[in-house]
Amino acid sequence: MKKEFNYTRFYTLLKKMPGADKETLVYQFTQNRTVHLHQMSAKEYDSMCRQMEEVTGYDERRRRQHDILRKARSGVLHQLQIYGIDTTDWNRVNAFCQDPRIAGKPFRALDVDELNALNAKIRIIIRKSKNEDE
Repeated sequence: MKKEFNYTRFYTLLKKMPGADKETLVYQFTQNRTVHLHQMSAKEYDSMCRQMEEVTGYDERRRRQHDILRKARSGVLHQLQIYGIDTTDWNRVNAFCQDPRIAGKPFRALDVDELNALNAKIRIIIRKSKNEDE
């Protein structure tokens, strides 16, 4: 049974490459075997799309977004450690984040804005608990 592909990734990248030609790209990445996307192997298709992402700069934008997300997650995890939550136990981290008063979602489902808001919320909780202890 042949696998069906969704070629959205390819056509989205192709639009960002003025002057690029579908047939030429496919022909090049299949070692002159075909000009049809549906006749490409999954490995050839993925290789071609990754190369196109590098050329269009999409790969760099995705890497920057990932770095921003990673930094926001790291900041929240650090605040959770200060608050006293064992961040090596993902069940505890998710249980804390899923509380509707905290974030209402599991940790991995939080986007950058939600993580930044959560970071501020945890800092406030920590500050209030320190004031109560004094």
